[in-house]
Amino acid sequence: MADKAKGKMEQAKGKAKETLGKVSGNDRMKAEGKVDQAKGKAQEAAGKADQSVRGVGDSLRGRRHGT
Repeated sequence: MADKAKGKMEQAKGKAKETLGKVSGNDRMKAEGKVDQAKGKAQEAAGKADQSVRGVGDSLRGRRHGT
């Protein structure tokens, strides 16, 4: 769950950077913002995948123990 939240925060930070870069005409800041957003999306996806794997593992353990 933490990775998903961190990913969302990274995306928000990146969007802010990109917007600031656009407003100020700073192409480097705009590009950094896009990179931060991509990192955030990847981190969020990793968090979702981890959560899914844990859910499957929990389901399988429950079936083995008859619950």
